[in-house]
Amino acid sequence: MYRKILCQIHRRFTSISPPHSKLVHTSCPNLVKPFVDFVSILQVCCDHALVRQGKQVHAQVVVGGRQCKGSLLGTKILAMYVLCGSFLHAKNTFHHLELGLASPWNWMIRGFTMMGLFKYALMFYFKMLGYGTSPDKYTFPPVIKACGGLNNVSLAKQVHERVRLMGLEVDVFVGSSLIKLYAENGCIDDARNLFDKMPQRDSVLWNVMLNGYVKNGDTKHSVEMFLEMSESDVKPNSVTYACMLSVCSSEELICFGTQIHGHVVSCGLELDSPVANTLLAMYSKCQRLSDACKLFNLMPQTDLVTWNGMISGHVQNGFMIEASNCFRDMISARIEPDSITFASFLPSVTEFASLKLGKEIHGYIIRHGVPLDVFLKSALIDLYFKCRNVEMARKILHQSTTVDLIVCTAMISGFVLNGMNTDAMEIFRWLLKAKMRPNSVTLASVLPAFAGMAALKLGKELHGNIIKTGLDRRCYVGSAITDMYAKCGRLDLARQVFRKMIERDAVCWNSMITSCSQNGEPEEAIDLFRQMGLEGTKYDCVSISAALSSCANLPALHHGKEIHGFMIRRAFSSDIFSGSALIDMYAKCGSLDFARRVFNFMEGKNEVSWNSIIAAYGNHGQLEESLTLFHEMLEQGILPDHVTFLGMISACGHAGRVDDGSHFFRLMTEEYKIPARTEHYACMVDLFGRAGCLNEAFETINSMPFSPDAGVWGTLLGACRVHGNVELAEEVSKHLFELDPQNSGYYILLSNIHADVGDWRSVLKIRSLMKERGVQKVPGYSWIDINNKTHMFVATDGSHPDSAEIYSLLKNLLLELRREGYVPQLYLPVHPQTLGI
Repeated sequence: MYRKILCQIHRRFTSISPPHSKLVHTSCPNLVKPFVDFVSILQVCCDHALVRQGKQVHAQVVVGGRQCKGSLLGTKILAMYVLCGSFLHAKNTFHHLELGLASPWNWMIRGFTMMGLFKYALMFYFKMLGYGTSPDKYTFPPVIKACGGLNNVSLAKQVHERVRLMGLEVDVFVGSSLIKLYAENGCIDDARNLFDKMPQRDSVLWNVMLNGYVKNGDTKHSVEMFLEMSESDVKPNSVTYACMLSVCSSEELICFGTQIHGHVVSCGLELDSPVANTLLAMYSKCQRLSDACKLFNLMPQTDLVTWNGMISGHVQNGFMIEASNCFRDMISARIEPDSITFASFLPSVTEFASLKLGKEIHGYIIRHGVPLDVFLKSALIDLYFKCRNVEMARKILHQSTTVDLIVCTAMISGFVLNGMNTDAMEIFRWLLKAKMRPNSVTLASVLPAFAGMAALKLGKELHGNIIKTGLDRRCYVGSAITDMYAKCGRLDLARQVFRKMIERDAVCWNSMITSCSQNGEPEEAIDLFRQMGLEGTKYDCVSISAALSSCANLPALHHGKEIHGFMIRRAFSSDIFSGSALIDMYAKCGSLDFARRVFNFMEGKNEVSWNSIIAAYGNHGQLEESLTLFHEMLEQGILPDHVTFLGMISACGHAGRVDDGSHFFRLMTEEYKIPARTEHYACMVDLFGRAGCLNEAFETINSMPFSPDAGVWGTLLGACRVHGNVELAEEVSKHLFELDPQNSGYYILLSNIHADVGDWRSVLKIRSLMKERGVQKVPGYSWIDINNKTHMFVATDGSHPDSAEIYSLLKNLLLELRREGYVPQLYLPVHPQTLGI
């Protein structure tokens, strides 16, 4: 192409008379021909590759003695330099032109805007005004674009006012520039007001307004605008359809999206690449993957974007194996994957926590020089964190030349996932020092770190900042705040945040139900579960699991059975996590046979399902059955995790098998390389404590690689009560009173240990210490299920209307059990002597 242009320039140069020709020194009308030739040649040379030829033309003009200060020729030379990106020559030419005209200024402003030097563009605009040169309609589009580049809407409005005074507001170029700026910067009402004034609206202007509504999340007006455009003289094009289909996918407006698909087919645009790819994305996001696959198979030609859409669609719908197959098919079709491909595909690898496969893909990325953009870095970091390879995730962070908010958010989320809350907080502090403004996803990721560290004061400070920025209105941020307060022991504040939320999605409800269930309020959790359904929010597997957990904690078998029936009717019974929660509920409600039936009928079983049934038998004292299930789990190819070993060690503790419990602890840490957590050490302390090996229990605590919490010490204190070890109990209580000084249970337990050995002086001393520290004894309470109704009884409270009937039933139950030679270990709100037994 360039050779053809150069030949054209050469012919024109040879046809122009030399500088010494008489044509140069005469006023003959033939002078017009060389002038026209120079202008046309300069128009051809408006490309960086042809700047040398443009300079030759400029030299011919100068040598020929032609005056170009205020002529069209001078402006064309300036335009040539600007469009070629040669700003030094453009500046020199600019200063030799007549600056009372708008054209030289316009070209300089346009050039700076094209180069992204928006501040210089605006500086020249104001210099133009200061020079006294009046702008024209060609001045304002690049000036408005420069305002948009700097996100300076207030300055753009000042420019708009000047445009209006000059009567250029409805000019097609100036008006379109203003509408685009307003739409892209959130001033959609200003954009619409100006749009309605425009006498002529082309498809570009309609699409700008549509994209503006979409960007502002205004689905209603975007649909109305699309329908209005369809009825106008300007018909929708491929850009319009792609924009509207993206709305349907984000809002799950599948019916409307299907209608648009019909319009696309009638217009013959169904095979247009942007439209077809957006259709694929819409069907995938609306969980209509089969339709997306049909569309993909009908496409005569597929590109990289199409394959990326199919891989992403399979991952979004949970078909991880199919996503891997799609990736292999893409490679077989000789389509080179890019960073978007890997960012879409890596979550499928993460799902299986396959570190080996993840490293292979990482190696492929490095070998083929795939650019590591922020999304791919985040996907790799997420992969390594979920595969428990924290060091590799750190390396990716440290190898990055630039670190942005997305990568920082991935690091925070990964540290929280691995229980490294302090590291998550450090990253959060670092990004604040680096002047990065955290978004809603960052805040929702870091709030669990505050909860994990029980840092209530810091959490409140962050909550205040969130309110100032207005991000508390986002559902997932509000859910994270609710969860943070609940885990910090402030369920009252969690309730306040939940009630003030304007919109509540399933995540918000699930967070509050789970919080109540985990904070000893199972009845409130079940009430919230009912209210969630009454308000029209759809239940999901998390809702079901949280409600079943509340039934298990209550325990309320009849509520659990009702939810089980609901699960069967609504096809939730096939969900692995809901099924695992159902196993746990039946086991804790004493129906071990029902728990086993649920487990046996589950089609797909993962480690959560196996952990639930292993723990169920262990808690019922059936260690042999737990051992059998553990070995069956290994035979099925499912690797045990930290929860599996926790259940096995606990089962050994209930059965008094100290050696077996120690074996499983060593198996976990040495063979499977799973680091022991606080709960594992607490379980080992309980294992030794139940067997009377208090010294071993104390040594276990001292060998912990991190500081033991109150739960670990409390377990040992309970064992001291059982075995009457007063001296060790005193040592343990010092740690407990320091870690959790307001927990009345520890004071009462130590008091009872002294009372058992007749040391009443120490009992009084402990009671006095409680009064001195303002510790209030929490009364004990129990639940009992009678005729499908749950009753709660508080110790020493005889105000329950059915208390006499309940006590009578309890008395008969205990007498029946004793006649059969079984002494029940029941935690009752009344002593058996009260029942007359």
